[in-house]
Amino acid sequence: MSARRLIVNADDLGLSAGVNHGIARAHEHGIVTSASLLVRGEHAPAAAAWARTRPRLSVGLHVDLGRWRYAGTPWIGAFEEVPLDDAAALGAEVAAQVERFGALMGYAPTHLDSHRHTHRAEPVHSIVREHGRRLGVPVRELTPGLRYEGGFFAREPDGSPAQAAISVDALCALLRTLPPGTTELGCHPALADGSGSSYAAERTVETATLCDARVRTTLREAGIELRSMRDWAA
Repeated sequence: MSARRLIVNADDLGLSAGVNHGIARAHEHGIVTSASLLVRGEHAPAAAAWARTRPRLSVGLHVDLGRWRYAGTPWIGAFEEVPLDDAAALGAEVAAQVERFGALMGYAPTHLDSHRHTHRAEPVHSIVREHGRRLGVPVRELTPGLRYEGGFFAREPDGSPAQAAISVDALCALLRTLPPGTTELGCHPALADGSGSSYAAERTVETATLCDARVRTTLREAGIELRSMRDWAA
């Protein structure tokens, strides 16, 4: 059987102090190997300062063009940085975020993705893909050979709760079924998140799950190798 390799990427680094602390815990005591930085956030400088001291952690750009929340109904748009149908404004904003990333981290992002996967649709799709090509780094769901797995997430597509998906048993079961090749597993850890996110309580559960010793045991027994986005680029 071909080797199975796993990149565990934590989204939303820089969103809040609680998210920063959760990602730190999940990297230092759990299985997180990479993170995606929200460069516009108030807590981005602190996140970058910590990440620069963790050479084993790959850090990419989490392109942030708006926020959404769940309040007992399907996802509701809270705000947009720029209109999602204005290609010129989007291009300028993504370029500015790439530049801001370099200023904060001192190097180019090791990978690109986006908040709420806005780069799945045009015109964001082509803009982010072109930045990935220019930088020579993987882009979530757009890089051949790098599969994205979003099943470790306690929400249904319409935003309704799915708490069982982030339990230790569920994560271990998901890991055992990973196909050969390299998979990126998305996650959203935090500790005492004060961002106002409707996903705050679930983030705390994710952190505990990612740090649970049974998860590492499953990886070892299944012969799954932990890797980072920097490994992929290399």
